Amino acid sequence: QVQLVESGGGSVQAGGSMRLSCAASGNIFSIDDMAWYRRATGKQRELVASITRQNIPNYGDSVRGRFTISRDNAKNTIYLQMDSLKPEDTAFYNCYAVKITIPDGSYFPQWGQGTQVTVST
Repeated sequence: QVQLVESGGGSVQAGGSMRLSCAASGNIFSIDDMAWYRRATGKQRELVASITRQNIPNYGDSVRGRFTISRDNAKNTIYLQMDSLKPEDTAFYNCYAVKITIPDGSYFPQWGQGTQVTVST
């Protein structure tokens, strides 16, 4: 069974940093684009950042210049380094894989269970 497991959430003061990880486990052949999404209370889910298998990143306007997404294909893991955090970054963060291919050739998208990030003033 393929799973995405996030870690690294918690509480931090404004201006601080935090690093999220998302590790895919199971019998995986390959993973295409991956991304971080977040949803703040009372708001719609938004794309935080995405990254291709070739390590080409893309960022949402609200985090560009402060967050950095990276990935380690050998570990089937992506990371989100969050710097200069603001209270408005407080949200529930989910990892998402656009397409996971398993050895029998079948493929599917996958969400992680999510992790809470809280930034206080």
